[in-house]
Amino acid sequence: MKPRISVLTLGVADLEHSLSFYRDGLGLPTEGIIGREFEHGAVAFFELSGGLKLAIWAQDDISHDTGLPKQPVSSTAVTIGHNVLRREEVDEIMSKARRAGAEIVKIAQDTFYGGYAGYFKDPDGHLWEIVWNPQLLPTD
Repeated sequence: MKPRISVLTLGVADLEHSLSFYRDGLGLPTEGIIGREFEHGAVAFFELSGGLKLAIWAQDDISHDTGLPKQPVSSTAVTIGHNVLRREEVDEIMSKARRAGAEIVKIAQDTFYGGYAGYFKDPDGHLWEIVWNPQLLPTD
């Protein structure tokens, strides 16, 4: 296995609502929902840097595809980190997320490692950390 991830898929309760959150609220680029012509196939992809894609797919459809029973989202099982170039960007993105309907879990504040970070949950409870870390700045 090569050390890469191509797609990160989030299971969501309401595909249209999550599309609006990520596209309209956070401004992530997407062509919208595709695959509606297939039973259990409706999905939306968002283009991220480095060729990575973020997908949102209904939890019911993931359950159907995998054969696993649907489970509640655990906000502490996985976090998604978004590193930014400037400390001020943390506050800007946290505000944007709140306006889009995110729940602010931890307001942005100084971190123990010399950075600045905050956490929010998307409408389905997926936990995002927005972080400025001067030792780990993004390349784009």
